[in-house]
Amino acid sequence: MLSARSLFQEIVDNDDSFQLFCSIAASGETQGGWENARIAALVPDGMRDLAPKITRHGADEDKHGRIFHALLRKRGLPPVPVPPETDYTMLLERRGIGLAHDKLRREEPLTERDIVVYLSHSRVTEQRAADQMDMLVRHFGDHPEVGRAIRMISHDEDNHLAYCHEELLRLAREGHGRTIQRVLRQSALAEIGIYRDVSLAVMAHMGRLLRWPRPKAAALAAGIRGMYAYERFSGWHRMVELRQPERRNALGGAPVTSPEFA
Repeated sequence: MLSARSLFQEIVDNDDSFQLFCSIAASGETQGGWENARIAALVPDGMRDLAPKITRHGADEDKHGRIFHALLRKRGLPPVPVPPETDYTMLLERRGIGLAHDKLRREEPLTERDIVVYLSHSRVTEQRAADQMDMLVRHFGDHPEVGRAIRMISHDEDNHLAYCHEELLRLAREGHGRTIQRVLRQSALAEIGIYRDVSLAVMAHMGRLLRWPRPKAAALAAGIRGMYAYERFSGWHRMVELRQPERRNALGGAPVTSPEFA
């Protein structure tokens, strides 16, 4: 029987698939860390109070990248190149979701609208990340090899999502509501398509590494397409809703580090 638990167990148990999984995850987290660090450095003067939280967001994502590299080192595995078709963050940028990297590389301050776009995009992608990590914690939170790492990352992703909700609600009260809703909708509809494509690409690579039979690979691909159809029809709405989070000021402190994953 196909299930998220059995699939992830297969991936974790095989060195080649585990190596690819951790390499893809580490690359995305490291890229996110760079993006947040640049945004923090370019925040407009009128929004400098956000800079420490954006910095914290980036530091957390850098930490996640180190965690995945540490998991590879524990098995004596080096990272492998990330296939372009599995590079979620790169594909989002190509679709114009979030802030363009060429803008972030310049030394020009960002605008208030840029920060609204950044937070709206983050609200969508952090929902995806928080949901994925919640699923992994349910199934693998007590796993002897990856459980602690999964729990740490899941806690951070919940903080990131709470931060996005809280700051976007504040900005909506300050008059940015229409822009926020427009960017949230655009980001969500683009993200679900990119997530479908990346998921299909990742499963195709995993299928080759794990030598899945054609019926199994076809069933997984059908499941991914079915999830996309649901999200395209109505599921995307959960990615654009804003509500006051239970965790307030979630990124107000210093990043939580762990010597084990330094």
